[in-house]
Amino acid sequence: MALFELNDVGIDLGTSSVLVYVRNKGIVLREPSVVVVEKITGRIIAIGEDARRMLGRTPGNVIAIRPLKDGVISNFDITQRLLHHFLKKVVGTRIFFKPRVVVCVPSGVTQVEKRSVIDATEQAGARYAYLIEEPIAAAIGAGIDIAQPRGNMIVDIGGGTTDVAVISLRDAVLSDSIKVAGDKFNEAIVRYMRKKHNLLIGERTAEEMKIRIGSAYPRKDQLFMEVRGRNLISGLPQTIVAGSNEMIDALEEPLQTVLECVRSIFEKTPPELASDIAENGICLTGGGALLYGMDKFISEHTKVPCYVAEDPISCVAIGTGKALENLDDFSIGTSAIYDYRRGDFFEG
Repeated sequence: MALFELNDVGIDLGTSSVLVYVRNKGIVLREPSVVVVEKITGRIIAIGEDARRMLGRTPGNVIAIRPLKDGVISNFDITQRLLHHFLKKVVGTRIFFKPRVVVCVPSGVTQVEKRSVIDATEQAGARYAYLIEEPIAAAIGAGIDIAQPRGNMIVDIGGGTTDVAVISLRDAVLSDSIKVAGDKFNEAIVRYMRKKHNLLIGERTAEEMKIRIGSAYPRKDQLFMEVRGRNLISGLPQTIVAGSNEMIDALEEPLQTVLECVRSIFEKTPPELASDIAENGICLTGGGALLYGMDKFISEHTKVPCYVAEDPISCVAIGTGKALENLDDFSIGTSAIYDYRRGDFFEG
């Protein structure tokens, strides 16, 4: 192995968080994809976890930015600086040994969006940049042998997008990406609390509710949580107690959208592959897979077994790393890894 390959990096560039995988080391960094900058000067004040703690708490001259929206770059300059910061953190400042970098993107991104991610990665300090589609990386990270001529369905529910794909022979036979995922779950909770309780809550509170009492399927024993916000009628702070059963109502709309995407893919799936999926089950990955009862919800409405991958949040990053370690050894697939040097897809 060449010396410069020791620092090769795989990045799960997510809307809500960034995970970095370093060759032969595993996942070495996991931080929120948030940057806090001064409005006038553009000076970066904080990145990652330090920046996340400032969300909703910044003064007028400072703004907290999520440079990635719905799985793609919405602020190129800030994304490039975010990537540079994380690459420097995990690789160091050695100029002569710049890493090769594989970055995950949703399956539905356009060529322009792919080019944007590649350019940002290159300018952040990558020697070569490659892209891999999230469902492929998620399947590899979940331990599925995608090289076999068998159908496997992956539902990757991230922060900005949900990617659904049917994979066989190292490639996606069918795939779709919708901009409904963890962030939309949070927004649905905010709307519900405003409509049902006249209580205005922030994004962080909604996310905490989703994690602690969020449910896609009725729990055997209902959970409760104290929620603090501002009463929209009196304008004063208020605390109420919310139950997990309420979260089922709050999340109904985005959950139905995810379910419709899964059904849509099933309708187009060839019968032999559909038979394989019915036998193997649907694999759930991403942070959204941790929502209580998500597997039961999808299984009940599709009549197909469904299971959550081990460590679903890390699946995409782990799969990216495994693809990275095999760039020179085997073909990932004709449309799995995009090589910016040739402007086509990498084949080993």
